[in-house]
Amino acid sequence: MLWFSIVCLLFAARATPDEALGIALEGYPYPYAVSFLSVTQEGEPLRMAYMDVPPSGAPNGHAVLLLHGRNFPASSWEPTIRALAAAGYRVVVPDQIGFGKSSKPTFAQSFDALARHTVALLDALSLKRVDVVGHSMGGMLAVRIARAYPDRVEKLVLAAPIGLEDYRLYVPPVATEKLLEQERNLSAEGYRKQLVTNYSLTLPAEQVDLFVQLRERVKASGEYERWLRSFVGSYQMIYGQPVAHEIALIETPTLFIMGANDHNAPGRPYAAEALRPKMGHNVELARAHAARMKAARVEVLEGVGHLVHLEAEKRFNELLLAFLSR
Repeated sequence: MLWFSIVCLLFAARATPDEALGIALEGYPYPYAVSFLSVTQEGEPLRMAYMDVPPSGAPNGHAVLLLHGRNFPASSWEPTIRALAAAGYRVVVPDQIGFGKSSKPTFAQSFDALARHTVALLDALSLKRVDVVGHSMGGMLAVRIARAYPDRVEKLVLAAPIGLEDYRLYVPPVATEKLLEQERNLSAEGYRKQLVTNYSLTLPAEQVDLFVQLRERVKASGEYERWLRSFVGSYQMIYGQPVAHEIALIETPTLFIMGANDHNAPGRPYAAEALRPKMGHNVELARAHAARMKAARVEVLEGVGHLVHLEAEKRFNELLLAFLSR
């Protein structure tokens, strides 16, 4: 992780913090070569960005699919990619449609559509079965893929997933226009506080600043409003398309890797004050789900927040590799 953080910081030094960045992150460095898959949705031609990283160690014949969270592009998987490749895995890391270097549609998104695009990518890469690792929102997508395409998933790892509870039970619907206005008015300092507080992050301040600067540079883009509508649409997808009721039905061997400090719960600020303390008990929720599943267990990383693969890189990679190699 250190070398890539240094590369990002050097790149940031060449680009002033307020210099506009395209909404497909044109010019923003990713740790590995980026390719694109053409897909069509709602009659609109789109491009899905992805990294396809070959093993750097002795190949073991297995492939791992990494699914990013809502606020973190595929590049945030860099330390995990490096560890998996060194262990002999081929690693496929897409930016989902609406995120990172992929196209930003303005129509309503769905986990079913994201799952279809992801499976289309696996088909294009001639990958019949993969291990799937999903972080945060990517955990919700991983659940949908495991349910809809169980024959494509060898093992499943849910890294600090959201969607372990049905947020609709606590949070009323929020109008898209209200969400757009709030996100539009969110300052850099407000976003930094949101990351640190909502995700209970233990990362160094300079690493958090990289995420904040990325958002601010996109905000300066002439296409920011398109990016904004796509981003807000992903909240509506998370809120309106719960997967919590399906997790117990997964038969694929599953590992939950949870941060003990992670109480992230999308939509909590919109819930009635009396209900907010009932949300985000993610470790307990993971254990309850695992107890109802055919082959699942939970590992909890003490002193760690929502970004488990970055905050506890060494321990996370050890747990991941041990589980996948069984």
